[in-house]
Amino acid sequence: MSLSPLDSCFITCAVTGAGATTHKNPHVPITPQQIATSALEAGKAGAAIVHLHVRDPHTGAPSRSTALYEEAVHLIRRGNPELIINLTAGHGGDLTLGAPDQPLPPLEAGTDMASASDRTAHLRQIKPDIATLDCGTMNFGEGDYIMTNTPAMLYAMAREMQAIGVKPEIEAFDFGHLEFAKKLVADGLIDAPVLVQLCMGVPWGAPNDMQTLAAMAGLVPEGWIYSAFTIGRHAARYAALAPFAGANVRVGLEDNLYLRRGQVATNADLVEQAVLLLTTQGVAVKDCATTRAMLGL
Repeated sequence: MSLSPLDSCFITCAVTGAGATTHKNPHVPITPQQIATSALEAGKAGAAIVHLHVRDPHTGAPSRSTALYEEAVHLIRRGNPELIINLTAGHGGDLTLGAPDQPLPPLEAGTDMASASDRTAHLRQIKPDIATLDCGTMNFGEGDYIMTNTPAMLYAMAREMQAIGVKPEIEAFDFGHLEFAKKLVADGLIDAPVLVQLCMGVPWGAPNDMQTLAAMAGLVPEGWIYSAFTIGRHAARYAALAPFAGANVRVGLEDNLYLRRGQVATNADLVEQAVLLLTTQGVAVKDCATTRAMLGL
């Protein structure tokens, strides 16, 4: 598609993620209450969508407990029924191999491989507005960890989401992920309007330079709605630049822990910073109701 700058966009706040970040920033929420509170604060600051993982309340480790999701979502819906809920379905595809001279069997620590039904169990119970669908397999960071999403698994998960009535947010970490998403749409497993998140700067997916972002955005079909983000210290720059590539904006403590060098952020801080960057450039920030209508929720 041709790249047309946006005059207005919505902001997604990725509230906590699954990374080992809780010891780096005390504002990374862990318990369902903390996650809900942080999500509601992000909504007040200007986010229309909150993207949620949950964590073990005692250890801070990533969890796929439906009960934890239920508690967090209940609190958010009670505090702001208009806020759009986006739950991860990326868990359950985690594979950590052994050392190069003995890769099998996989290591128990860091491996969590689940069925499509198990990976979407929390969606059937909660029925959020949106759920993520990571459209590919890739080396993810250092070591022997692989984010694992086979074609058969993605077909099964897309069918599950469609049956539940949850809109997938396609997570594209590289060019091939977009091509696979097009296949899912062509096969009738993802309904219009199609929603895509361009995930930049994650080792070893698409790098976060502007040429790659423009190339990725250029491969998004006409009529699809997409956002873009990067991780780490360039995250704020993406909040400012994404609309010029036709992309909506994502920020949050899943992606970036700092407001500026040496100053840890809250989720509300990062959303407020994005709102300031956007409005200073004349880009209006969409509210929840406008975003819901745009996404057909």
